Order: sequence, then C-alpha cells, then structure tokens
Amino acid sequence: MRYAATGTQELASAEKDLADAGQIERRQPLLALAGDLTAAKIAADALDRERDNTNAQKLYNFAVARSVENLQRAQLEPWRRPINVSGPDEQYVLTTPRPVDAQHDPSKYDLFPTDALRLGGKFFKMRSSLEGIGAPLVAVERGENTQFRQSYELPRVYAPVTAVVKFHGQRAQLEFIEPFVSDRVKIDNGVGGSRTTWTGKPEKVEVPGGDSINHSFPLAADYDAPMAMLLSRERPDKLGFIRLLRPEKYVDTARLTRLQPFDPGRTPVIFVHGLQDTPVSWVPMVSALRKDPEIQRRYQLWVFSYPSGYPYPYSATLLRGELDGIARKFPNRKPIILVGHSMGGLLCRLMITDAGDKIWRDLFGRSPGETALASHTRVFLRDSIVFNHRPEVKRVIFISTPHRGSLLASSWIGRLGTRLVKAPSVLADARDAAIALIADDVAARQLQRVPNSIETLNPNDRFGQLINQLPLAPGIPYNSIIGDRGKGDTPNSSDGVVAYWSSHLNGAQSELIVPTNHGAEHSPEGIAEVRRILKASP
Repeated sequence: MRYAATGTQELASAEKDLADAGQIERRQPLLALAGDLTAAKIAADALDRERDNTNAQKLYNFAVARSVENLQRAQLEPWRRPINVSGPDEQYVLTTPRPVDAQHDPSKYDLFPTDALRLGGKFFKMRSSLEGIGAPLVAVERGENTQFRQSYELPRVYAPVTAVVKFHGQRAQLEFIEPFVSDRVKIDNGVGGSRTTWTGKPEKVEVPGGDSINHSFPLAADYDAPMAMLLSRERPDKLGFIRLLRPEKYVDTARLTRLQPFDPGRTPVIFVHGLQDTPVSWVPMVSALRKDPEIQRRYQLWVFSYPSGYPYPYSATLLRGELDGIARKFPNRKPIILVGHSMGGLLCRLMITDAGDKIWRDLFGRSPGETALASHTRVFLRDSIVFNHRPEVKRVIFISTPHRGSLLASSWIGRLGTRLVKAPSVLADARDAAIALIADDVAARQLQRVPNSIETLNPNDRFGQLINQLPLAPGIPYNSIIGDRGKGDTPNSSDGVVAYWSSHLNGAQSELIVPTNHGAEHSPEGIAEVRRILKASP
C-alpha cells in the first residue's frame, strides 16, 4: 500500500520504512515491526505539528495496523514484559499497559486489522467506519466463554478495538482502546487529555489552564467488521427457520445478549425479532445506530433471541425471565427501551400491558387459585397469561407489528406453516389439563390442537382478541413504524404481511408510514425513525 506524495521528506521516509517492512514481514516480523514503529513515530510527530495532515493520519493508522500484525507473527506479548525492537536505524522498547482483568487480556484474542479484511454479504455491501486516529481491529476470543449466559454475552467475543502507539523518545507504548467507551484519543503522550484503554483503567489528566480536547483526536473505529466476522464464522442466521419448526429443541437459545460492555450510565435498548427470524435481522439497524455519536454516548444495545415457533405469550414469558435475570445481574441499569419487529412487537406489547388474571378468568371462569390444575400446569399457564407491565420499561417502538393479527396466518400459507411446526410437549400437557376446564366453548374448540406461533397471529385467536381489549399501561410512551410498500394508500395499506388496521395503535406518541414492505426494520426510513425517537427520548 502506498500513499500520495506528501511533499515532506519525513513522511516520504516513513513510506519507505513501511514498504521495506512489508517485504520482510513474513520472514522477519520483528525486524519489520521496527520499520512499522519508525513510520508510526514519524507520522505521529507530523500530526503533532499539523493536526489536519490527512496523509500523516493515514500513514500512522496503517503503520499501527501493521505493527499489530507483526507482533502476532513474532508471537510477542508486550503486555507481559517490555519488548526490545531493533532495526537498522532505530531501537524501541515496546510496552503495553497491563490488563485490568482476565477479560481484557490481549493474549486471549486474535487481533485482525480491519483494513486487511474484505467484507461482504447482504448487510455489508458498503464499507462504513468512523474516521480518526488509530488502527481499528477485530478482537476475536480464542476460546468460548462457558459463563456467557450468566454474563449476558456472546459465547465468543467479536469486539471492535482500536490500537494506537504513543512515543516517549525510544519508548513505544501500544494501547488497545474500546470505541464503545471512548471516542477520542491522545497520541503525543504528553500531559493533559484523557484516555480509556482496553488494557488500562480510565485515566484523566488535566493541564492547568489547558483544554484537553485540543490535544486529542477523534478515535477511528470499525463496528461493521466484528459483526461481519461473527456472522460469517458463527452463522446465527441458520437458527431462524429450524427454531420455528422445532422450538422445544432450541429453547435454550432463548436469551438476552448485550452487544457491548455494560455501562450503568447508558440506557439499554433491547431489539426483539419476529417470526422465523433471529437477531441477525437487526444488523442494519445496529450498524447505523452505532455510528451516531449521540446514540453511542447515551445508549447500549442488546438483543433478545428466542425460538419463534412458540405461541408468543409463552415467548413473552421467556423474555420476562431474562429481564428478571439482568435485573439481578445489573441492578444499577437504567430503564429500558424495547424495539420489536412483527411478532417481536407483540412480545414487547405484553411487557407494557396489565392483564392481571383477566384472561385467566375469561378462559376458566374462575381465579387461578380456584382452578383445579396440577401445580406444574398452573405455574406454566399462570406465567403465560397472568401478568402485569414491566416497571423497568420506559418506552416501546413497534415496527410492522400485527396487534390484531395477520390474515396471512389464516390463509393456506398459514395453515401449511401451522402443520409444519412441531408442538412442544410442555404446551401439549398444559392443553390436555386445561381444555376440560375452559368455560368458553369457542376457546375450548380452539385448543383441540396445541396452538403455535402462527396460530396465535390469526386475527380470530382468542388470546389476541382478549389482549386488544386491555389498555396499555399508562405513562409508558410508544411509537409505531408501519410499511405501506410505497403505495401511499394508508389507511387501506398493508406491508404485504400486516395490514394497517392491525398495526395501527391509538395513542401512539408518533406513527410513521414508510415506503417499504414488512422488513421496515431494514429500511433507511425505519432506521432513521428509530434514531430520531431515541434522540428525542429523555
């Protein structure tokens, strides 16, 4: 890789150092590392004199990225002990701050400079990154974390990290910075400014009478590359259809996962996918929101994944259990915003609905305590149909949500899908125990077979009809995003799956009609509206 002529002898010399290092990096990575550091130092000195020197910035970032590659080729660990790096003209002592904990130990990760990666796939047709100082990396955990469920993480970490090298004479300090935590960086290693490193604790040093931000640069970051590598290697999208057909087999995949380090100062935004889907459907939304500095500063992003073959009242029970779990794990978290697409929106609606035992009484004609059911059946049904709103939820954003069902669920396509979904045994047991006690003949007839997710989306489904008779909890604002396929025929519109008469909710703080099909969560207009709502939310 070469850069345009800079007009300065120093940067031209740095380009030569990098070119020479590139010729020997496979055979002599330690010697190549010396050339990389020399080029980075020259570029850093140029930036110290001229902050807006874009050629120096590109050269610095490229040199730091190659330094990380050659460190790994030489199997060196400067976070364990200082490394002496010698070249023909320069010598350096390379160090890295010691990790603050085992999770931030660089030796646990393979580090991939993102400028050497080629992204592809339907979600990554255009490369997008944040310009600034530093070499964006993907940190991939070498082993799986066996405690990932307890910590609400992915089984294997794919994290964005940015590397910088700071120089004090011949001492070079390599730092790994989490862009989720800090969006600015100093590279002159002088007094003043702030830093938050992947391997060191947050530190702030003030200069009397000085302005620390004038000594810092925006931090370069690449959020797309870690996500693209995760999707390519782990293939979580494969779970969508099979979890619809065999939900009971994959019940252990129902979980909340945080997409970044937990921060008690940032509001959790939890995305809930729809039928036959996975959290992968939120990739365009998450990718766009992460690039907004205000969103990044105020919010932390989570996803809820679940087998979508279950009837959605039971899936809502699984979500409540996960919310209970993060309340115990993170008692200092801020109130939560839920964003639900399609059937995921129905799960979110149940989080802000006070049903109490109204649905139970309507079905059985008596209170739960007066209903003669075995204890395990009573608990299962109570958790699914006896509930109140979640006090930690402060807002819900509904996207393409079939509040009153979808005619597609009652069509021949829906009937075919219903036959393909295998009924979970836990639901069959509850059905058999409850059907003789249900007071309403219509409801009893509906339970002649175990309902699945597709059947609960039928406009004639008893549970959905009862839910629509209940008001949403007062004081919790909600917003709607609805597709019309660009026809402009609202209120007679449809997104191709859900009609406007089903997705419209009176009392919404805002309702936006977007010119798209049922995948409004992928559309630029839908993404922009979620961004607007989050920014306007207190």
